Amino acid sequence: MRLFVPIAVCMAWIAAANAGETLHDGDLIFQTSRSGQSAAIQRATHSPYSHVGIVFLRDGKPYVLEAVATVRYTPLDTWIARGDGGHYVVKRLARPLTAIEDNRLKQAAGSYEGRSYDLYFEWSNERIYCSELVWKIYRDAVDLKLGKLQKLREFDLADPIVKTRMRERYGAHVPLDEPVISPAAVFASPLLVPVGNH
Repeated sequence: MRLFVPIAVCMAWIAAANAGETLHDGDLIFQTSRSGQSAAIQRATHSPYSHVGIVFLRDGKPYVLEAVATVRYTPLDTWIARGDGGHYVVKRLARPLTAIEDNRLKQAAGSYEGRSYDLYFEWSNERIYCSELVWKIYRDAVDLKLGKLQKLREFDLADPIVKTRMRERYGAHVPLDEPVISPAAVFASPLLVPVGNH
């Protein structure tokens, strides 16, 4: 059995331990994903952040509810280690959540758990992608819209990496008028304030 633990994993554990002391239910956490579509999302939105989740404390430990293969709770240290360089940014609603709102967030989160990831970024609840998940949880629970919805045509679709990814997903029929919420739009929401940059 190997006793060697990669440095990146150790750093993620340390970062998670430090973050766990300050994170609250409902915090949004952003990272640069290492997924196959991350570069296309970054270039289309002109943002380094291609993945976002929502933090919930479970038995005192921080987890990130995220849409990956399915909507699931991921331990914070695992989530951090999966991002590029272990870097992440946390943002929080500018005003405190009430206890009632906190409970509503948890209920709304539970209603999406287990749903499949949406590779096509459709605006439906059948399948769901990461920024859509956090946007809809806040909309459903506290009637707040964290970020401006855009049409797919409003993104930078001219970049070669974006073009290739779009062709793979949609072929010749790109749904240019599909409503989309991007991690960048959530990140830019004036309703959020920065909590930490790690």
